[in-house]
Amino acid sequence: MYRFTEDCLIGINQIDEEHRHLFELINAVMDLLHNDAIADKYHQLDALLDDLKEYADTHFEHEEAYMESIQDPELAVQKQQHQEFREKIDSLDIQSKDSEEEQKEMLEEMMMYLTKWLYHHILGSDIMIGKLHSIQENPSVFDEKYYTGIEFIDEEHRRLFEIIEEANQLIKAELLHDKYDEIVRILDELKEYTKEHFKDEEEYMERIGYSGLEAQKRAHEAFVEKLTEINLEEVDDRQQEYLEELMEFLLGWLINHILKADKKIGEESKKEC
Repeated sequence: MYRFTEDCLIGINQIDEEHRHLFELINAVMDLLHNDAIADKYHQLDALLDDLKEYADTHFEHEEAYMESIQDPELAVQKQQHQEFREKIDSLDIQSKDSEEEQKEMLEEMMMYLTKWLYHHILGSDIMIGKLHSIQENPSVFDEKYYTGIEFIDEEHRRLFEIIEEANQLIKAELLHDKYDEIVRILDELKEYTKEHFKDEEEYMERIGYSGLEAQKRAHEAFVEKLTEINLEEVDDRQQEYLEELMEFLLGWLINHILKADKKIGEESKKEC
């Protein structure tokens, strides 16, 4: 069963409830798929898949309308990601498989793909809806409200803030007209350090038997995937605008993740002591 965990909550009730229902529909498909007591279950599966497609479309429409109403700058990216989901689920054709075993295998692969996509989409994109313009005046200042109480994690978080501050300083460098090489350098440093930090953090969570480890891994994967998908041609075409958007996204995601997820590691580690 695929769990809709607390880290998937973005704080907008309608969107959160619709995400929860999407997980329920995916689980219903998986439950039926593995119920061998039902002889002819593929007609029911077809109906469930139709429900899933229809509900996903309705959810995407609601989400996009909300983002449009608040003029969220990530709307175009969201629309593209939603379309990729539609195209993937539309490509499913279980009737093309001759045997029931092949049909089952195809459906299992599709549900795993959709679930992974949904987790990554929520934790990498949806989590930032409405938050890109709510960052504090001096966002790159790493202060005590971000402390987890775990020294090495706090120091690594501090370094991530410092790397993002380099992007902030680059934004302010008015005399530097071609910033492409510096942008690429900062992105490369951020990707490498982020991977190192997430690895260290996950190893620590494993050592203390942290209950939220799997949710943390999903969030980390979603963030790294977001960095990996950056289109460098787009960066070169609109350097200043891109830097400003990147700064807002990186800080917004990091602040949200530390406050909503990482601080819980510290809370649980204290209970273990």
